[in-house]
Amino acid sequence: MKRGSLIVSIIVVIVVVAVVVWALQSTPRPVDVVSVHRSALVQHFDEEGRMQLPRRWLLSAPIAGTLRRIDLLQGDAVKAGQVLAVIEPARATLLDPANRARLLAEEQAALASMQAAQQRLAGAQVDVALASRDVGRMRTLGASGVVSVATLDEAEARLGRAQAAAAAAVAERRAAAQQRAALAALLSGQGRGGGQEIELRSPIDGVVLRRYQESAVPVQAGQSLLELGDLDQLQVMVQTLSQQAITLRPGSPAQILRWGGEGALPAQVVRIEPGGFTKVSALGVEEQRTLVWLDITAPRAQWAQLGDGYRVEVRFEVERRPDVLQVAASALFRDGRRWAVYRVDGGRARLVLVQPGAQGDAEVEIIEGLRPGDRVVAYPDDRMSDGQRVHPLDTSPQEPGR
Repeated sequence: MKRGSLIVSIIVVIVVVAVVVWALQSTPRPVDVVSVHRSALVQHFDEEGRMQLPRRWLLSAPIAGTLRRIDLLQGDAVKAGQVLAVIEPARATLLDPANRARLLAEEQAALASMQAAQQRLAGAQVDVALASRDVGRMRTLGASGVVSVATLDEAEARLGRAQAAAAAAVAERRAAAQQRAALAALLSGQGRGGGQEIELRSPIDGVVLRRYQESAVPVQAGQSLLELGDLDQLQVMVQTLSQQAITLRPGSPAQILRWGGEGALPAQVVRIEPGGFTKVSALGVEEQRTLVWLDITAPRAQWAQLGDGYRVEVRFEVERRPDVLQVAASALFRDGRRWAVYRVDGGRARLVLVQPGAQGDAEVEIIEGLRPGDRVVAYPDDRMSDGQRVHPLDTSPQEPGR
C-alpha cells in the first residue's frame, strides 16, 4: 500500500508540473507591434534660435550738451529724416562767489596793465620822435664833417632802442587788452548756451528698438541715445553644433516650430558663418558652435507678432529620401555589437539581426534584415526572448504615413 501511494503521489506531482508549464507556455504575452514599410524618410535636427536683426542703427550724441526729452517709445515707427532727438550745446558753468571775485580782480588787473602799457607806449613814442630829430641833425652835421661818425652811430642806436621800446609797449597793451576781454567774456557768459541746437534724424524707415535716455539730461559726445531697426529684415539666428552646421548649405530648408503662432513657418538657410566659438552647455560640456542665419519664407503678415530677440525653435532638414524601407526606432535594440528586432512570426517573437541606416524623426532606415510588411515588436524589453509566444494588441501604434 505504501509503495502504491508513493507512485500515485509522484504521478500527481508530474501532472501538476506539466499543467503549470503548459499553462505558462500557452499564455502569449501581449505586445505592441509596428509594420515595416516603405515611405519618405527625412533626416533633421532641432535647435533653439532667436529672432534677430542682421543690421541695426545706433544714434549717438555728436557733441556734449543737454538732451531734450525724447517722447518716442520702444516700438514706435519712425520715418527716414524724422527728427528723433534734439541736443542743446553745453552751457557755460556758473561761478561760485570766490571764483567770481577772483576773476573780477584779474580783470581789473588786466585793465591796469593795459593802462600802464599805454603810458609806456606814449613815453616810448616821445623818445622815438626825439631820437629821430637827433639823427637827422647828426646826419646833416656829419656830412659837413662837424660831427664824428661815432656820434652819428650813437644817435642812430638811441633811435633803435626807442622804436623797440615803443613796439614792446604796443605788444604789452595788446596782451593786456586780450586778457581783459577773455575775462569779461567768461564773466558775462555764465550759464549761457554755446551754439545752435543739433537735431538728430532717423536714417531709416523702421521702429525704435531701444531708448537709452528718456528725460532731459546732460550727455557726452558719443553717448548712445536710440537704437533703430527695420523689423521687415528680421532673420532667425541659431547657434548650431559645428558638426551639424557642416551638413547645411545656403538654401537648405527648415521649419520654425513653437514660435507662438499656429503651425510651422517655412524657412531656409541664407548664411553659415565660418568662425566657430566655444559654448558651455547646461550640463557643463564644452561645445564648438557656429552661427547659422535663416530667412522665414512665409509672408511677413503671418508672423508679424515676432520681434527682435524672440525665442523660436528651428528644425533643419538635412536630407529627404522619397522611398526608404523603415521601421519605428523604438523597435531596435542592441544585441551585443549588432542591432536587432523581434519579428512577430506565427505568434512567436523571433530575434532578427538588422542593419540600420539613416535616422529620421521616429523612424530608422533598414538596410538589411527585414522586408516590407514584416511586423515587429514596438517596445522590446529584457524580459523578452527568442521564440516567446506573443499576442499583438489591437491598439498597436501605427507607423507614420499609413
